[in-house]
Amino acid sequence: MPLPTLAVELTTPQSVDGRAAPYQSLWLLVRLHQAQRRGEVVALDALRGPVSSARTLRMVVSRAFRDFKAWGVRVGWGADTARDPRFLNAEGRSQGPFWLPPAEARRLRLQVDGRSATAAEVNAFLGLPAAPRPAAGTTASAPADAVQLQDARFWHQLAAAQQAMRQGRWASPVQGRPEAQAPASALTAMRQAAALAQDDYQRALVTLHEALLWRRLGDDAQARKRLAALQRQRLARQVASHDYLGAMAAIVAAWCSYTARDLPQAQAQLAAMARDAQQAPLLRHHPQVRFEWNNLWALACRSRALGGAAHDAAGAAPLAEEAMRHFGRALAAAFESHAFDAAQHVAANMGMAVWLFDRVGLGVAAAGHARGDAALRHAVQWIAFSEWLSGLADVQGRSAWNAIYLMRMARGDCQPARGLPLAEFAALRPHTPRALAEAAGGSAPGFEWRAGREGWAAMAGQRLAEHDGGQHRYPGLQLAGLLLEQAWYAAHARDLRSAAGALARLRSVLPQLVASDRAYFVEVWADALPAELLALEPPPRRPVRHARAA
Repeated sequence: MPLPTLAVELTTPQSVDGRAAPYQSLWLLVRLHQAQRRGEVVALDALRGPVSSARTLRMVVSRAFRDFKAWGVRVGWGADTARDPRFLNAEGRSQGPFWLPPAEARRLRLQVDGRSATAAEVNAFLGLPAAPRPAAGTTASAPADAVQLQDARFWHQLAAAQQAMRQGRWASPVQGRPEAQAPASALTAMRQAAALAQDDYQRALVTLHEALLWRRLGDDAQARKRLAALQRQRLARQVASHDYLGAMAAIVAAWCSYTARDLPQAQAQLAAMARDAQQAPLLRHHPQVRFEWNNLWALACRSRALGGAAHDAAGAAPLAEEAMRHFGRALAAAFESHAFDAAQHVAANMGMAVWLFDRVGLGVAAAGHARGDAALRHAVQWIAFSEWLSGLADVQGRSAWNAIYLMRMARGDCQPARGLPLAEFAALRPHTPRALAEAAGGSAPGFEWRAGREGWAAMAGQRLAEHDGGQHRYPGLQLAGLLLEQAWYAAHARDLRSAAGALARLRSVLPQLVASDRAYFVEVWADALPAELLALEPPPRRPVRHARAA
């Protein structure tokens, strides 16, 4: 049954459906009606000045919602505007932001002396008349969604920070051309940008990028702190790109859940974005948001498929197909925005997914249901393409993932028994770099297998030397991956001294990783290395229960 309309009289004495209405509560209701028509929400700070000069607005909000209930109007609060207001937790209501569901907005009939109010009259009631043209020599106050253009220094510093992130200069300096005037690190540049920020939008933008930076560094605790700070900033004021900031914050939060291997929570956070009235359009029309959403959704599906393949192959197969579909959508979004860096990430993820699915008995349509060597060739072609793309993006910004993936694929058919003697371990036949290069074929013109002539151990050693020498900076998980592969291939070459050194260094890196990732490295260390090496560097104690990292 449709709800009855409500006549809202704006002239004194104000009323709702013929009943006297307190000015503060009515002001908020009218502002919510206006915001709903504009596709906006109303931040808590909007009540300061027009409604109240009190330092805290908790009582103002409480009285307003008491009046809304008396008028029979349902008003929502919080970031998720798709929620039914009846089921929201009132504990966080006083923080805002506030919004009016479309069905409730359609009920309101704003009137002036009994006739429909014009837009100008609504603005006059709210105290928000159309701004007159400023006189010469005066400065008009900036609207809430304005972007500061009076000083380019902030934008220069933010661009420097973003470039440092793309080049892998996250929290430590990376050597580059001597003449380059780049900041020491993205973290340093971001702090300098924060000091130059002049408005709420710039401050919120810096906070978002700080959260992105800490996530890339693998410090989810710091990333979550910056997300909480961004949430407070967005609740306090409506700023430019409000919906984009919220969408990207939700994606970073989902990444933190994924990194902690809380897959249900990660996908629940992403699903909430798709339902949100403000964020859902961004998933359709904003290539970066669409890329991030689809890439992460695909990774979660991939992990679920791999985790369920052994005991529920019928349930794992659709998840594998879903993962590949979303990887494809992420790749398309990356190319729509000419983002080669994003494209190389998803290409690598696709290649690794094809190989991992084959390892657990799942063929996928995107790879022609290829299995065995055919699946390996398909996977390597995507990895090669990813490495080529990363060179187009910025050679300094290359991650170590492609090298790690290739080394892991090359030894994939080598399944040594636990504690295998070194002589038998050295007799195993992993794929050579040359063999995998031939498998890549012509899929990535100009692709070069760095250190390929010397073998996989040399490739790992070269990447580690670049990290130690400052040419690249790899986060803990990538560093651990390089050390494990160096240990495996050095042992295969009977170089136990180098292998033991890599394991000793790996031991110091493991505490930086989340539990599920630590468990994977401990498992390979204990089960897939020769007995003579384990005698030199015994593996850490294995957890009682663990989930293998995918």
